[in-house]
Amino acid sequence: MQSYFKLKENGTDVYTEVIAGISSFLATAYIIVVNPNILSQAGLPFDGALTATVIVCFFSSLMMGLYARNPILVAPGMGLNAFFTFSAVLGMQVPWPVALGAVFWSGIVFLLLSAFNIRTYIVRAIPRPLRYAIAAGIGLYITLIGFVNAKFIVANPATIIGVSPLNPALLTFLAGLLVTAVMVTKNVKGGILLGIIFTTLAAYPLGRWWATDNAAATLVNFNGIFAAPDFSLLFQLDLINSLQWAVVPVIFAFVFTDMFDSLSTLVGLAEAANLLDENGEPKNVKRALMTDAVATTLAGLVGSSPGTAYIESAVGIEAGGRTGLTAVVGGLLFLPFLFLAPLLSVIPAIATAPALVLVGVFMVRPVIKINWQQLDEAIPAFLAMVLIPFTYSITQGIIWGFLSWTALKLINGKSKEVPWPLLIIDIFCIAALFLHR
Repeated sequence: MQSYFKLKENGTDVYTEVIAGISSFLATAYIIVVNPNILSQAGLPFDGALTATVIVCFFSSLMMGLYARNPILVAPGMGLNAFFTFSAVLGMQVPWPVALGAVFWSGIVFLLLSAFNIRTYIVRAIPRPLRYAIAAGIGLYITLIGFVNAKFIVANPATIIGVSPLNPALLTFLAGLLVTAVMVTKNVKGGILLGIIFTTLAAYPLGRWWATDNAAATLVNFNGIFAAPDFSLLFQLDLINSLQWAVVPVIFAFVFTDMFDSLSTLVGLAEAANLLDENGEPKNVKRALMTDAVATTLAGLVGSSPGTAYIESAVGIEAGGRTGLTAVVGGLLFLPFLFLAPLLSVIPAIATAPALVLVGVFMVRPVIKINWQQLDEAIPAFLAMVLIPFTYSITQGIIWGFLSWTALKLINGKSKEVPWPLLIIDIFCIAALFLHR
């Protein structure tokens, strides 16, 4: 194990990797319930979608750890599941078996792009200032997710967003944030994991001891232990009808969105955690992208929306995870939830929210590497960084970062700083904007 994962070379050990894997899992585990909840609105059976979600998480994360040796979990992507349900099935009236076929074929396209190293060229075409900005933007995005999950940031018709009034649930979140921050600043091993446990325990009295209007709901629930897996969605995809011309835009949308979500997550986490090879590229980038391609192909076969590298893996990386062992531990923890899914309700959203908020601090570090005095680089970097959280979409931040970079460089006579792969990316960016009108 020491030699396979090169623990000493990466400045880590088995204990740290295990704690990091558990931390990443707890930050990602919500997908086991949230993904089937969204897919069920498209007509897929909830229990079948839950089983499919666990299968994708388990096998894909295991592959990321053992094959790509990166500390990144893989799971069905948020946003991709929404597109599957609300755009493809409900909006375009694509039957869900056909939509699953589109997921499968998009995975095949990924595999071809990865096998011929095209996706690696795309990674290398991303200008470094945009890489740093994407990492920071993802950090802000994760922080926003944490604040929203804790209901610290809420919708406000007058100001678009606002801060929720203090209530027992919010005070519990703030206590968890403080305790987690203290442990992180004191370099307590497993501090993020301990923070999640502390906040869960602190949230137990809500709705039981404090029956106010704002905390009437019980956040920590026990809904039993066992639930039998449902394999009804396995191989229910429609491979033939999903190749119709009318479904091509759906396949393209899956290809583009999944590709850039995974690329940006991989690049962002690599830059923030210094998981770079001797050339300054993300470690094992080709294998990591191949894993993402397999995850999407597998998702179509078992009955889920596309799989992708998960930004919540930053929680485990911040906890010290630096090798594939982190992903292996996290992946293995998914498997029991084929039978133990009800146990996930014990951990409320506000328990993982402090970890997500603090990960933002970790993720924005590369922003200091951007030359803010060089405006033709600073402006695209700024747009990429702020539009990721402001639009609640990693893809939108990337699109406008790429397009503005290309436009400013060409207008200022710096065409040499726009490599041809970036021009191809720009074409896909423009096509994606029209597709998502």
